Amino acid sequence: MKVFGFAGRSNAGKTTLIEALIPRWVTRGLQVGVIKHAHHGFDIDRPGKDSWRHREAGASQVLISSGQRWVLMHEVRDAPEPNLAELLQQFAPCDLVVVEGYQRSALPKLEVHREQAGHPWMFPTDPSIVGIACDTQPPGVLPVFDLNDYDAIASWILSRAVPVESLRSGS
Repeated sequence: MKVFGFAGRSNAGKTTLIEALIPRWVTRGLQVGVIKHAHHGFDIDRPGKDSWRHREAGASQVLISSGQRWVLMHEVRDAPEPNLAELLQQFAPCDLVVVEGYQRSALPKLEVHREQAGHPWMFPTDPSIVGIACDTQPPGVLPVFDLNDYDAIASWILSRAVPVESLRSGS
């Protein structure tokens, strides 16, 4: 199992780029998983549903299953948020895990940057950024891809993804 990350400020297009890349990897026969970090609280459950009621009653885990999918919800409650390495240990085996977020991890990342968003570049202060996908010419010496060159970006990421085991020690 290999892993690669995406970094970028709000509205840079990280999710849109990942969405365009996944089918390219899948058509190559790869199983792809995604870990998305949310900076705010979120809930995939709805008040009043049985699973919500079980969690509200104090269950630390609730697994919901159907013929189309299953999901395991794990309540963190008062424990610290798990780090990326801990979450990767919970992930089912696949060929490539794409990580959106976890900006502070040592995971190799592609910075996604749109000039129109008006945010500063991240790569000058983040040594884990090993390439850039953007709509302008950045300063520096990292590999640069046009945001719409999906085939080139997909191939390059596969060549730069690292084994999950290399991150288990503390990302």
